[in-house]
Amino acid sequence: MPSPRTRAALLSRPSAVLLTAALAASGLTAVTASPAAAATIPVGAGSYSDTRPAGTSGPTTNTGAPVTPKLGPSAQGKPVPTNDWWSSLAFQRYGDNPWGTPMYGHPLTYQATSAGLDIGYPTSPAIVGDGRQYEYAHKRDLTLGLTGLNSPDTRADAWSDWTVTPYWSDGARTLRTTIGHGSPYVYAKGSGGNARISTASAPTVFADQGNVLGITVGGHHYALFAPTGADWNVSGTEITAGLAGKDYFSLAVLPSTDALATYRKYAFSFVTDSKATWSYGGGTVRATYAVTTQPQEGTERGTLQALYRHQWLHTADPLTPYTYVSPRGTMKVREATSFTTSQHAASALPALPKAGGTDAARLRGYLNEAANAADPFSGAVDTYWTGKALGRLAQLVPVAEQIGETATRDKLLGLLKGRLQEWFTAGGANGFAYDRDWKTLIGYPASYGSDTELNDHHFHYSYYVYAAAIVAQYDPGWAADSAWGGMVKTLVRDAANPSRTDTAFPFLRGFDVYAGHSWASGHQGFAAGNNQESSSESTNLSAGLVLYGSATGDTALRDLGVYLLTTESEAIAQYWFDADQQVFPGSFGHDTVGMVWGSGGAYATWWTANPEEIHGINVLPVTGGSLHLAGDKAAVRRNIAEMERENGGPAVEWRDILWEFQSLADPAAAKAKWDASGGNYTPEAGESRAHTYHWLATLDSLGAPDTTVTGDLPTSAVFSKGTTRTYAAHNHGSSARTVTFSDGAKLTVPARSTATGTGTGGDPDPDPDPPTGNTFQLRTGGTLTTATGSTAGSDTLASAGGANHDGTPHQPLVYEARGVNGTLRPGATTAFRLQVDAGTAVGLGQQARVSYDLTGDGSFERSETYHYFATDPVAGWEEYSQARGLKSTTGTLGDLRGGTVRLEVWSAIGNGTARVQTGTDRSVLVIPYQ
Repeated sequence: MPSPRTRAALLSRPSAVLLTAALAASGLTAVTASPAAAATIPVGAGSYSDTRPAGTSGPTTNTGAPVTPKLGPSAQGKPVPTNDWWSSLAFQRYGDNPWGTPMYGHPLTYQATSAGLDIGYPTSPAIVGDGRQYEYAHKRDLTLGLTGLNSPDTRADAWSDWTVTPYWSDGARTLRTTIGHGSPYVYAKGSGGNARISTASAPTVFADQGNVLGITVGGHHYALFAPTGADWNVSGTEITAGLAGKDYFSLAVLPSTDALATYRKYAFSFVTDSKATWSYGGGTVRATYAVTTQPQEGTERGTLQALYRHQWLHTADPLTPYTYVSPRGTMKVREATSFTTSQHAASALPALPKAGGTDAARLRGYLNEAANAADPFSGAVDTYWTGKALGRLAQLVPVAEQIGETATRDKLLGLLKGRLQEWFTAGGANGFAYDRDWKTLIGYPASYGSDTELNDHHFHYSYYVYAAAIVAQYDPGWAADSAWGGMVKTLVRDAANPSRTDTAFPFLRGFDVYAGHSWASGHQGFAAGNNQESSSESTNLSAGLVLYGSATGDTALRDLGVYLLTTESEAIAQYWFDADQQVFPGSFGHDTVGMVWGSGGAYATWWTANPEEIHGINVLPVTGGSLHLAGDKAAVRRNIAEMERENGGPAVEWRDILWEFQSLADPAAAKAKWDASGGNYTPEAGESRAHTYHWLATLDSLGAPDTTVTGDLPTSAVFSKGTTRTYAAHNHGSSARTVTFSDGAKLTVPARSTATGTGTGGDPDPDPDPPTGNTFQLRTGGTLTTATGSTAGSDTLASAGGANHDGTPHQPLVYEARGVNGTLRPGATTAFRLQVDAGTAVGLGQQARVSYDLTGDGSFERSETYHYFATDPVAGWEEYSQARGLKSTTGTLGDLRGGTVRLEVWSAIGNGTARVQTGTDRSVLVIPYQ
């Protein structure tokens, strides 16, 4: 991650595979491992250089010495995925440390040494930095190696989507281990010595089965596995085993000693590959995470994987009772080689739609102020600040069009094209150069270590891709691969390459598919592991991919963006904002972090302790790709409240960013702050008065984003105000299309246009559902009904009594509809939104289960239990929906023939009562039937 910044500098920044044929057509395959001798590589109408500008630098050590990738014999010449959880194996940032820094795989942590691999399992958090950081720091429990091993360095020898194979060799002995996210195992292959485990303290042996040894070190349980016929020998803190003529052994961290038999079953099923695949359709993103295994003895090919919170919240696959502690909350174990997640897709609009609450004359004045500035780019020179300026201007193009200011729109487009083309042409004062050793494209002038440390490429380049997407929306010819689109895709290949076979750039340089978010540091050279500060600039790239792919008709690129945006949005909610209040340690006194580290999180930024920027850095830039932040409005409110407490009052420096953030939960309150300012403030560098006013006025008019409803087009969104929903979508295509929303609403959108429609109860369609319908309101007394027009009321949920009833109904409220007939809609799923309120009680959570008795005979063929919703201690209704994800299911759905539909709601945790709203279309159950 970048070095600390001064306040004046502000901050740093910055299924789906692009077809080889498409790359070739765009000229993107011109870069090879050994580029042509020519200094300029043409790409469509643009170009980049194969040589850095004079006087500039590429990757270096911390003392400025040039450095090349540190690779094992199997990895020579391959593109190195920098910006990963293990990158210090390949990027030697410190001249006196050729082995690397601590790596946080979760649940295990690692550090390579001359003797092998140090391994730990930190389970107790420490609060450090005056209470501003929590960490589960790496602490060695044991070292895995070979007898006599004394390697001068450790190198990266192989890698896949979330695993890596470090390599040691001292001439006489060679060791390779495979480690990964979610893996409780370390797989080892070695030659020249016996297996050696050195423990940090004398181990306690709890099981001795010859080639299998169970030990406890530092309160953590490990199993050691040697080949059949071998035997482990314990001498103090030294444990060794001959390999019985074989070359493999392994170890595992156990959740408990009684798990030994289960973990032994898969000890020799070595993971050799890991791969994420994804798809988008019907408003849903599905992703499968799979490993390939190879048995070293026997025939077992299964394995155990620990899922992060953002994963198990969204999988219906069965999980074992085993769990692990991690800085990301509880990890849950699956006994299989794959699992699949399913999420409602996050939205990305080119801009908020036109709304009646905007004063066109006032907006026109603000637009002119931005477009006619003496220097619209505010003196920007380097990749980051140029990108910020591009993003600021790009946001105004659709806004100008909304009020008929076509001349301003075209002027802004001209500014964007001109500056992009300058950067996309080699030989000028600014441009891009390809580094053959690191297989990366670096923009010069660089900033914040984007050259010497390979930091932040996804941050910086996000603005270029986003601006190019807006240009492509209005001028598709400009974005043709034969024109300037080829250079846009070259930047994409550097920062978020969807190809694993590209020899010029690595697969998804910054994005960690298993962790669910990106990493910012190119070298990962910190004791706390890698880190990411501005998660919102990472999602800015994802949103840019959605828009650029949509504008150019590249559905594979669009769907890549949808997958990245949707996945990271949940990771941000859980790990940056602690939306469910289940991740941050109880002893950490903050509701948000500015930075996520491999070891934990910090209420901090790289350049300032100002609370406004700590909170705002994970919000900016505010665009039509920021709507996912509205997914948990209680978390937004907690975030703003903490900022004002820490700040000693409302925001001053980044007030516009924080107003826009607040508007995602409370639009009227945010707009009132704007009104009080009279527009007299200094905009944040990536913002403008025009955009901030348009954003706040629009949401004040339409209501906050309603993420419980999604459209079957990624460039669609829903807003709710009172009982009225506004449906919005942008159609980049050349013919009209109808967008269908998950609540049954439909919206017809003309070609190359944005359209909106309104409705109550979730259906702007003029043809109402038949009386039977599929949307049921809750009624006090335990009834589910399709009738409308009742008076709003509420029912009281009994307290959980301080016990944990997660997954098991406890004194539930039960609502039923009987005699229901319906045909199951293919691909449809249950949906609900329940208004709940815990008043000022702390630590409460409400849970729902939906059950289907298909024939009304009293036997429920299908049951769906959803993860509970953690309410905030602020009086007022909050919305609990199926977006929390399935916790468990039983049975299968079929057609309803006189069937019964049952909804149960109860308090899963806490020691206090709560309420659920009844008699309103804001508390409904929507069944997947027609």
